[in-house]
Amino acid sequence: MEMQRGVVGDLATMRALADAVASENTVSSIARLLGVARSKAVRIVYCTAEWRADRAGTILTTPILSRLAGNPAHILQGTTAVDVIPELAPQENDLVSARLHGLTPFNGTSLDTWLRSLGIATIIATGVSVNIGIVGMCIEATNMGYHVVVPTDAVCGIPASYAADVLTNTIAMLGHLTTVDAIIDAWS
Repeated sequence: MEMQRGVVGDLATMRALADAVASENTVSSIARLLGVARSKAVRIVYCTAEWRADRAGTILTTPILSRLAGNPAHILQGTTAVDVIPELAPQENDLVSARLHGLTPFNGTSLDTWLRSLGIATIIATGVSVNIGIVGMCIEATNMGYHVVVPTDAVCGIPASYAADVLTNTIAMLGHLTTVDAIIDAWS
């Protein structure tokens, strides 16, 4: 979820989130999980966000979206800001589900259709941000009948203490909290 250059990479608008991802080694945890997932033929879907230059389709009704819209280059469609960071770049069989509006990956995208057509019943949620996007993904997924697994070392939010509280007090009620190593062990 949103492991993009303009979100957590070199072009990040929210520098504090990018710094937290770097300090918590979130990228290396996700990279390890992706490597093993691909070797086990587990389907990978990247949930990205991008905005048109004229903001058509992007409804700026929340304080965070309004603030981010102040940067005209923020996740601008057709620019490198929307690219997944190089360390996690999609490979040939991976899917990229881009959204133009909202804060979560299901509404207004093909994500649910893709997952159902592939027979996927469990979502392993990784990325950012625990504050909004990961919570929203987990709520939407459970509402749609998916099982949700969240490796706590492959998600990030700010501040870290708040993200830990959200994982423990909210996401744990929606899905199964685990670690990248536990998932890799289960696949072995």
